[in-house]
Amino acid sequence: MDGLRASRRFYATDLSPCPYRTGRLERRLVTLLEPNGEADALDRLTIAGFRRSRRFLYRPVCPDCRACVPVRIVVDDFVPSRTFRKVLKRNRDLSVQECPPRATREQYALFRRYVTHRHGDGRMAEMRWRDYVEMIEESTSLTRLLEVRDRDGSLIGASLTDYVASGLSGVYKFFEPTTPERSLGTFIILWHVQRARELGLPYVYLGYWIADCRKMAYKRRFMPLEALEGGMWVRVPEVPDEAREI
Repeated sequence: MDGLRASRRFYATDLSPCPYRTGRLERRLVTLLEPNGEADALDRLTIAGFRRSRRFLYRPVCPDCRACVPVRIVVDDFVPSRTFRKVLKRNRDLSVQECPPRATREQYALFRRYVTHRHGDGRMAEMRWRDYVEMIEESTSLTRLLEVRDRDGSLIGASLTDYVASGLSGVYKFFEPTTPERSLGTFIILWHVQRARELGLPYVYLGYWIADCRKMAYKRRFMPLEALEGGMWVRVPEVPDEAREI
C-alpha cells in the first residue's frame, strides 16, 4: 500500500450510511484509474483489496468497522464440490460470450428484473438506463461483459469482469431471478474459475465478504479461499457447505 500511495493520489469520501450493516457508517478510500498504465495499476490495486466502479477504484476505510474483507478463489487448488458439479451439469445448455463492455437494452431489461427482485431496497434499484450505460461502458481495456445465453439465445445472465494479470475480478454480475433452479450466480462464478484456469490466471476475485451479512455468505463456499488481512492474503478456514445458492 505504501508503494501505491507514493505514486497515486487517494481521496477519502464523506461518511454515509453503510449499505450492508444497519446503523453503521461507511467511508471509502478512492483513486482514479488513469488511461496510461491502467493494466499494471488495476492489477496492483486489485491485489491491494480495491474494487473498481467505473473509472474509480475504492476500498472501505470505515472509522469503527473492519467487517469488509476482500476474498479471492485459489484457482489451481479449486476442486468443484458435488453441489457445484450439479450446478455445472444443470447448465450444460448455456453458452458464455466474452464481449466488449457495451450496454444494450436487452442487458438493461435483465438488470432491472434482477435488481428489482433481489435488491429492491438497495442503491442499484435506483439506476436508470443512462446510469447503467455508464456502469458498463466507463470501463477499461481489460474489461469484458460476459453474456450468458440459453439454447434459445435468450440472455439470462451477465458479468462485468476485469481481466487483470493476477486473475479475473468480477465487478458486477446479474442474472434471471425467475430461474432459481439453475443457481445462475453460482454458475457464473464457476465459469470464472474455469476460464481463469484456461488463461493460466491464479485467482478469481469475489470482492468483499462480511461475516454476518447473509447476502455474502455464499462466498465461503468457494474453497480454497484467501482473505486479505493486515496487508497479507491468508487462507480462510473451511466451513461446511451450508450457505444458500445464488
